[in-house]
Order: sequence, then structure tokens, then C-alpha cells
Amino acid sequence: MEMRKVLIVGGGIGGLSAALACTRAGAEVALFERSAMFSEFGAGIQLSPNVVKILYGWGLQQALAEVVALPDRLQVRSASSGGVLGTLRLGEVMARRYGAPYLTIHRADLHQLLLIALQQQGGAALNLSSTVISFEQTERDVALQLAQDQLVRGDLLVGADGGWSGIRQQLLADGTPQPTGHLAYRALISQARLPVHLRSSQVTAWLGPQMHVVQYPVRGGEWLNVVAIVHGQVQGDMSHWDHSGNAVELQQRLQATCKPLRDLIQAVPDWRLWALSIRPPMRSGREQAGGRVALLGDAAHPMVPYLAQGAGMAIEDAAVLAGVLEEGGLFADGPGADSTDAASRVPGLLRQYAQQRWQRNARVQATAIRNGNIFHASGLMALARNAAMKIRGEGLMDQPWLYRGA
Repeated sequence: MEMRKVLIVGGGIGGLSAALACTRAGAEVALFERSAMFSEFGAGIQLSPNVVKILYGWGLQQALAEVVALPDRLQVRSASSGGVLGTLRLGEVMARRYGAPYLTIHRADLHQLLLIALQQQGGAALNLSSTVISFEQTERDVALQLAQDQLVRGDLLVGADGGWSGIRQQLLADGTPQPTGHLAYRALISQARLPVHLRSSQVTAWLGPQMHVVQYPVRGGEWLNVVAIVHGQVQGDMSHWDHSGNAVELQQRLQATCKPLRDLIQAVPDWRLWALSIRPPMRSGREQAGGRVALLGDAAHPMVPYLAQGAGMAIEDAAVLAGVLEEGGLFADGPGADSTDAASRVPGLLRQYAQQRWQRNARVQATAIRNGNIFHASGLMALARNAAMKIRGEGLMDQPWLYRGA
């Protein structure tokens, strides 16, 4: 049986994860990235055990160990008083409980790690400066039309081209993500540049009215990732992490917070700003796949970052997609391979992928939205939140349904 070809649009974490998972399963992959080089915007990522187990399964444990930080706890504090509201033990406790640790990593480091693994794996053609104009499905294959008047055919197409996915627009024609009214300021700073009392080896979330701040170490603990999210609007296109944030403006927004938090914000000189946009939680598998086209990551289920699972769900998507295709006999060397026409089974296999993924993704999306309301609560709701966290602490913060994996 001939090797089947998987076309992937998008060279971010989701696209590279899909390419790596599919080539490991025996596929031939062609990936198309519109940029002239592989790069990743943003700052830090939290990798919970459900995601770390997948990355370890791809043989990346040693590579991760060289670039991640391993925080020992996640602490929630009041942005107003500075008081501790609750603590979740990470480190060895989390590893024993779920079979993998809780890691924090620079987004660019994870992206580079996946790219190197994919290049070492082989089986993938990586095409830069390749803008996809459209696609067309037939009963036998799917074709991508590139801007250079080039037509590329394959057995299936994976749209991993982000929240403003062109693949999704052609497949579903359901508009674009809508603004949430929340602004995210992101920054990275060397811990050596910070006063000793501001350095940290743990994850800390500061909760306050209409705002919250999250900080955690990356790059072996040498750098601190800081994300401040506040309510507000901006003008113009804010669909990428390429806009400078105004440090003075952020300091003014957070001037009513406690001194330790104000000190941290004032110690960070440079910020990047993004207006958060979102879609409603997924309502059916139709938003994850249709015909010979599968959607993955933000193209399928953009989510607010209040559960720290955006990249994680893209990686889970990639692992499940490759597993379904391999078990379904699509790949020449897979366990389910046979002499029948595997290509004709692609739409059915993608429906299986969608059914395995959409409900979990929808739950993560909905939980993240709910968390945002809780994080940013004020008045009686904030008092109730604080009281519940002081009483139940770790029981509220732990997420067994999530951390055990798909």
C-alpha cells in the first residue's frame, strides 16, 4: 500500500505537533507556512501532565529537560492584599498523581524543540513562504492552491493556521473570533535583573477585580514569564503578538493592587499587547472536521488563556488525529494497514477524530471562560471565591478530568 500524504497548513506549535505525530505514525507530510522562517510569538506556556505525557511519548523527555522549568507549586494570591488564597502542589506530587510533571516553558523553546524533532524524524517536507489561497476536496483527494500558482494534492488536509484560520473560513464560513474585551500584556525578563524578592521558582496567579496577573519561570528558571490581563479595548488589528504594550499604561491600570505586585509590574520594562478574541465553545464535531479536512488547535477551538490549555489542546489534537489515522489503516506501516483503498476511508476517520476531540475541547473552552469570570470577580462574588479557596484550596485548583489526559 502506498504511503498516504497529509497536507498541513500552519507551522506553529499545533502544525509542527501534527506533522511530528503523523510522520512518527508513518505518514508522508507536506507542511506549508506562510512566513519566511519558522518562529513563534508570545512568551511562556504551562505544560500540564496531560500534555507532558504526549511529548514524552514522542521521545522528547530529554530535550524538554534542557529548556523547561519545574515549578514546585501553583499559588493563588489576592491582587489587592497580597494574601495567599490557595496552593496546588506541583513537582513530584503532580508527577506521582498523573504520571508526568507540570512544566513551564518558553513558547519559542517548545516550537524549536518540535521543529528539530520533526527534522530528525524525517518524512516531512517543510515549505516556508507558502501562502495557501484555497483548497478543493474531491472523492479521491484534497488539493491546496498556493499563492505561487502551485497546486498540491494529498489524501487529507489539516488546518492548523490559528484563530484567524483561512482553512476554517472556507470549510465552515462562520466568521471570525470576536473580541472578549480583555487585553493581555505579556513579558519576559531575566530573573537576574529582578530584585531578589521578586524572583520566583513557582507559578503565581494574582486575582483582582477586572484583572489578573500570572507569573512563572521558564528556561531552566533563569527567566520569568509575566502575563497581565485587564479589561479594555484597543483599535486596529490585534490578531498577532507583535504590538508594543505601554508599560506606564499597565502600571496605571494596576495602581490599586498590592505593593509586591506593583513592584513586579514596575520592574518589567517592555510588554507585548494583544486583544483577546474567542469563539463560543464547540457545539459539534462539525467544527473539528469535515470531509477530508481536519481542524486543529486554535483553528478549531480558540480559547481564552484562563486554564492554560491552548497549546495543550493543540498537542492533544495532533496526537489523537495521528492515532486515529494510524489505527484506521491509513499509513503504510501502521498496525491497521491493509490492501484496501485506505484513502476512501479518510472522511470517516476524520469524523472519528472529531468525535473524540470536540467535547473535551468544548469543556476546556467553557471552563476557561468560567475561570475568567472567577479570576476577575469583585464584590460578594470575590469574597465567596476567596473563602472557598481558603477552605478547599487544592481541591478546587486540581483538575483530574483535565490532567489525566484525553
